[in-house]
Amino acid sequence: ARAMTGLLPARTTWCLATRLPASFSDLTMFIIPVATTPGNALVRRDVRHSGRTARRSSRSPVIARANADADAKRASPADVTRRAVLSTAAGFAAGVLSNDRAGVTNTPSGGLVLPGSYLWPDAAYAGDLPSVPKAAAALKHTADVIPSRVIKGCWQLGGGHRGDPGSDRTSGNEAQQDFAPFVAAGVTTFDTGPEACGYGPSELVIGEALKKGVIKRSDVQIFTKLCCVGREQQNMTNEFITQKLDLPKRRLGVDKLDLVQMYWNDYGAKHYVDAALFLTDAKHAGSIGAVGLTNFDTKRMAEMVDAGAEISSNQIQFSLLDRRPEKVMVEYCVQNGIGLLPYGVVAGGLLSDKFLELPGEDVVLDTSSKRKYASVLEYAGGYAWFQTLLQVLKQVGDKHGVPIANVAAKWVLANEAVPAVILGARNATHVEDHRLLFSWDLDLEDMGNLRAVVDSGKLPKEDCYQYERGGGW
Repeated sequence: ARAMTGLLPARTTWCLATRLPASFSDLTMFIIPVATTPGNALVRRDVRHSGRTARRSSRSPVIARANADADAKRASPADVTRRAVLSTAAGFAAGVLSNDRAGVTNTPSGGLVLPGSYLWPDAAYAGDLPSVPKAAAALKHTADVIPSRVIKGCWQLGGGHRGDPGSDRTSGNEAQQDFAPFVAAGVTTFDTGPEACGYGPSELVIGEALKKGVIKRSDVQIFTKLCCVGREQQNMTNEFITQKLDLPKRRLGVDKLDLVQMYWNDYGAKHYVDAALFLTDAKHAGSIGAVGLTNFDTKRMAEMVDAGAEISSNQIQFSLLDRRPEKVMVEYCVQNGIGLLPYGVVAGGLLSDKFLELPGEDVVLDTSSKRKYASVLEYAGGYAWFQTLLQVLKQVGDKHGVPIANVAAKWVLANEAVPAVILGARNATHVEDHRLLFSWDLDLEDMGNLRAVVDSGKLPKEDCYQYERGGGW
């Protein structure tokens, strides 16, 4: 803050630096806007990353600007809410990082546009973007399990997504603190799981964030998993379920799990129906809020529903690259009121501006997500088809002033079976992109253009997660 003081025009109403409450001891200093009108918010311009350092970016930078109106209504420090502080700080951080990545170098601060330096009439203020809303209704069989429409995926905290060290915040205190800006933006639901499902210490990270007061239990919902991958599949008991539910409660430091999503490795062992019924009993006992599934196909899901299990959701892979849910599952879920919670929505970042026009030999698969979803490309239509898809996504994005990843996520969100999508993140720089998702809509022309390119690829022949179990695509 001291370093910036000498650079600010005297006529501009800027901000005050203040210390946060003790519960935010690791976030020692934030810059808080003084004025309360929308104009004082940090500004997020439309930024699209070329992904090529050799090309100078012609895209507009992100602006961090305060209200320059000297007559604007002031707010006392006591009136500045924690939500406002964290939302502003998240936008500030996103602005600096986005400018650096986009190649914006003609700024006096090396990435941050200071007040009075650059002003555009079409600037989109972060304060004008909506918060991420909650789903329109509670999940089936519940009254209060209502996810935010974007769920923060915590697979990225499992250890295989560190990627670029300069932007990595997937472990330790940094990962804990990153939950706060998500909640401030309306992303109040987190998807996690145990080590057996590849989530590493993510439950512990969330638990520490709750313990330190970075986030409040009353503000969030935590979706975790029950992973059945061993001998328990041959001899499922209620005692096993009870034990497996107690562990995440201890790791998270909570009395109740909002949603428990069961994964089952061996379809040859039919006791998944028993497990679903035991979870339903746990729901009625108040131990969990809802029963969900992870990576089940339609046939097995129907078996559990027909047996009386109160299935609220199924978490599956669903994107413009993986349309397997459209084959039979979407229709079944709509008819039975079961919500689909898709992951892989932007294919680990492959569905983004960074990969547009990028030669296949230049693609770097530096995270578990990229490696996982890159394997899908050949089944979806191949790399040339993938580039055609990115071109259409960019045309739609340019029309609405949003990046490719926003269009890809919006396409999945538009499906009537989908109450929310899971978007993983290695840091909080995409928080404003999540908010941007709800500032625009795909129109009929957009949907038609996207459907045309999707249908020109390879259509799936099998249901969800059959390929991963050794079957066909």
